[in-house]
Amino acid sequence: MSHFWSAVVHGLTPYVPGEQPKLADLIKLNTNENPYGPSPRVLAALQEEVNDGLRLYPDPNAESLKAAVAAYYGVTAGQVFVGNGSDEVLAHAFLGLLKHDRPLLFPDITYSFYPVYCGLYGVDFVTVPLTAAFEIDPENYGRPNGGIIFPNPNAPTGRVLPLSAIETLLARHPASVVVVDEAYVDFGGESAIALVDRYPNLLVIQTLSKSRSLAGLRVGFAVGHPKLIEALERVKNSFNSYPLGRLAIRGAVAAMEDRDYFDRTRTAIIRTREALVTNLTRLGFEVLPSAANFVFARHPARDAVQLAAELRKKAIIVRHFKQERIEQFLRITVGTDDQCAALGRALEEILG
Repeated sequence: MSHFWSAVVHGLTPYVPGEQPKLADLIKLNTNENPYGPSPRVLAALQEEVNDGLRLYPDPNAESLKAAVAAYYGVTAGQVFVGNGSDEVLAHAFLGLLKHDRPLLFPDITYSFYPVYCGLYGVDFVTVPLTAAFEIDPENYGRPNGGIIFPNPNAPTGRVLPLSAIETLLARHPASVVVVDEAYVDFGGESAIALVDRYPNLLVIQTLSKSRSLAGLRVGFAVGHPKLIEALERVKNSFNSYPLGRLAIRGAVAAMEDRDYFDRTRTAIIRTREALVTNLTRLGFEVLPSAANFVFARHPARDAVQLAAELRKKAIIVRHFKQERIEQFLRITVGTDDQCAALGRALEEILG
């Protein structure tokens, strides 16, 4: 019955999310979920919010969440936009800020949703190759463009750009919006939110899915100049006035306010990541420097698809991307110490 589809749907190549298998006793290291649960303060707030008030619509502007984000980062609420996960915030940015006559620029190896958004919204784009060391080089973005977007740290490579490099891009392209997608910044990067007051062309997007353990709640936000935020609000209010439910707003506010739990869990993940890198290196893997809650690694003597299949037989799943230049890499989420130790033992057996 696909003859009922519009021409737009016929032309789409949808994003494929990481697998969510329903298997018992699985060590799941494929979707960069936080191995630690949400803050107890989040769970308490959610329980309080489950009441007769659910019959009422949520605040369409999620003012309490904007205030919590603004307080955390030292910006004004007028510089904050919130949405149903950072993917929705990104989608609104592609339509509202990045669709122009000149092509959008982003890395050739990056978040694979970017070209999907371009297909959905008819955004012309050009990919800019990462260096041989899989780094983003600002010098390679010196061409006319309708905007620039990249994750920092980049995904799936995990490599991070210093703020000085981001500032170079912002200064060289004052007429273009530069979107920095900081889904993983809390695990080793420095947030570009520190630059928003100096650069009106900067939009920074973050999520509560990773470092605040709320992937199941779907909350993301953007910080930038009020005029950029106004564009996102105009798109949002032409699409869905209530993207965040009452539970999502209340839980997200509690997560932003519990700084101690946030610091404790992200520090644990960083410590485990360093031990994982040491162990993988000992087993002969080449591991790219990571500032994220995952590592990107390849073994010079073993095929990545085969390694992933062998790990799956041992109830451990990791992510493999069928893409030129990175087809021999595996992206491995940093789990708990026990999960990463189990991964190490499994790889030792597989590698012999």
